[in-house]
Amino acid sequence: MTEKVVSGVRNVAIVGPYLSGKTTILESLLHVTGAISRKGTVKDGNTVGDSSAEARARHMSVEVSAASTIYEDIRFTFLDCPGSIEFAQETYNTLIGAGAAIIVCEPNVNRVLTLAPLFKFLDDWEIPHLVFINKMDRSKNSFMDVLHALKAVSSRPLIPHQYPIRKDSELIGFVDLVSEQAYHYHQGAPADPVPMPEELKEQEQAARQEMLEELANFDDRLLEELLEDIEPPQEEIVKDLKMELGADLIVPVFMGIAEQDYGIRPLLDALVREAPAPENTIKLRKIDLKGKEPVAQVIKTYYTPEGGKLSLARVWKGEIEDGASLNGVRIGGMYRMMGHHTKSVQVAKAGDLVALARMEGVKTGDTLTPSNSKKSIELPKAESLAPVYSLAVSPENRKDEVKLSAAIAKLMEEDPSLGWEQQGDTHETILWGQGEIHLKVALDRLSRKYNLPLKTHRPQVPYKETIRQSTSKVHGRYKHQSGGHGMFGDVYINIKPTGRGEGFNFNQTIVGGVVPKQYIPGVEMGVREYLASGPLGFPVVDVAVTLIDGSYHSVDSSEQAFKLAGRAAMQQGMLKCQPTLLEPIAAVEIVAPNEFTSNVLQLVSGHRGQILGYEPMSDWKGWDKISANIAQSEMQNLIVELRSQTMGVGHFNWHFDHLQEVPDKLASRVLAQSNSNNSNNGNNSNNNKNGSH
Repeated sequence: MTEKVVSGVRNVAIVGPYLSGKTTILESLLHVTGAISRKGTVKDGNTVGDSSAEARARHMSVEVSAASTIYEDIRFTFLDCPGSIEFAQETYNTLIGAGAAIIVCEPNVNRVLTLAPLFKFLDDWEIPHLVFINKMDRSKNSFMDVLHALKAVSSRPLIPHQYPIRKDSELIGFVDLVSEQAYHYHQGAPADPVPMPEELKEQEQAARQEMLEELANFDDRLLEELLEDIEPPQEEIVKDLKMELGADLIVPVFMGIAEQDYGIRPLLDALVREAPAPENTIKLRKIDLKGKEPVAQVIKTYYTPEGGKLSLARVWKGEIEDGASLNGVRIGGMYRMMGHHTKSVQVAKAGDLVALARMEGVKTGDTLTPSNSKKSIELPKAESLAPVYSLAVSPENRKDEVKLSAAIAKLMEEDPSLGWEQQGDTHETILWGQGEIHLKVALDRLSRKYNLPLKTHRPQVPYKETIRQSTSKVHGRYKHQSGGHGMFGDVYINIKPTGRGEGFNFNQTIVGGVVPKQYIPGVEMGVREYLASGPLGFPVVDVAVTLIDGSYHSVDSSEQAFKLAGRAAMQQGMLKCQPTLLEPIAAVEIVAPNEFTSNVLQLVSGHRGQILGYEPMSDWKGWDKISANIAQSEMQNLIVELRSQTMGVGHFNWHFDHLQEVPDKLASRVLAQSNSNNSNNGNNSNNNKNGSH
């Protein structure tokens, strides 16, 4: 079957909070345009979007789904983005390649605040966007109340494009405020034009006047017409809507019920008329595409069981052919995506969104050009979100430890908001992400895709220890005789605390050669080895050790003997220095709507946090930034509680700041737990030994 000829391209992201109905809207868009013959449902797990096992098991989007269709000779590629804040990185990376976005929301004024981060990102990146108020059959608020609530979270003016027609409480149609034509909905068919209901004329006129006045702020001619009570031509209003939306100056508002396809056709018609073409997106973003060669950018990476690695890329300039080389890597296939299905294409033109196969070494966000040399073009990409939640992981089968790092590396290519580290002090592998669900999805993928089931537990806190007082002339001797050459080392050391954060330093004041120079490094090695686990069982920091005296044997002394003597001296001396436990303290910057600031301050205090101050954000009206120091041991569930206190929109950045003494009561609990764990590990070790006999 010959593919339809297209006259233009539009890439549209579908974004919005969890449960707003984005995947259902994608299904309706594809069904209405003939791309699919039968609509699926999220409940039945047969939608084009949410095609992964992890998404279907949870009835929620966990990664971006792309799907293409043709409507009115325009090729639309829709990008269904996750709604959960834990998968926001997916959404932000994808929006970079979109020419426009549909923000989907429910008609509930109490939930409008959950849209604030999306509006902020779209406004900051100047991505044209419109709003679709879904589930209008479940509305508990009037259309105008919802509209005014939405205005409070957008820095761009919201303009109603439609006005609802209701029969009792049931939504039965709408009035197009541009043409002033009323329509009645019909499930599975276009809406029918009907006479304007008399009882709605006053409200419709008020809503239309509001639309025209907002447009007049950007069009002097329209302003003059309104001042002179001249009815503006319909063509002029449509032209203004297209220009202002394309320039990201306004946000048109539509509505409907996606489950019944209500409002989907008017939404599509508006996208055809008003959504910007790819060349306009380049101008709006001020992207300087130098030279003649084609330019593309990866907005999402997939690892599929059938096709291996796929890089979903937006072509910004020129044409790219299947088999061409980009960034020194040959394209191993080029496809349009329809959920998890693909269709091969030979050429991708400017504006197209295509999946490129087997682009090894290419990451999400990378700019692609045919040049093998260092790229002269580097397109902007979404900022990486800081990790805020972690789990310690280990393979259920110890034989799988070798393939763990490679599997996690592939997982991070698919989802750049994941991270991992090998914690040096606790010897744990730590998986980092954006929340509990985020990491559970990652663990499910590791098990399903890479046959790598993992055990998890809460990460240990990397406590340290130090000393409160000095001790002098501590004696350490190692003497061993076993026939032939023996071993002999004899040292005296001073131990004292240093300032917090100064670390460890070793000095010597040996005179007269009582400890030969060649053995002094051995003493330092012994001291350093001991500091890996001090009297309390944790790494020792902020300690100064000075070698002051000693003796040696001309035959039996060696560097190894002095190493053991130095360690023995530390074992004797450290117990006299009042060892104390230290905990890592993080510098945390929390961002939240100012109506929740008091809640956040209480949350910080409840987590043994020290509040350093708070202030309004200069670039985000109505939001505050709270600075605090919080013990790392108190941060495991901080993001969970913060989101609970702030309707899911609060977030934070953090970094290690300093070490601080643990309060005595807490220190006693930590040490008791540590001793208990060590005892259990010892018993397990003995059991294993006994079992091997």
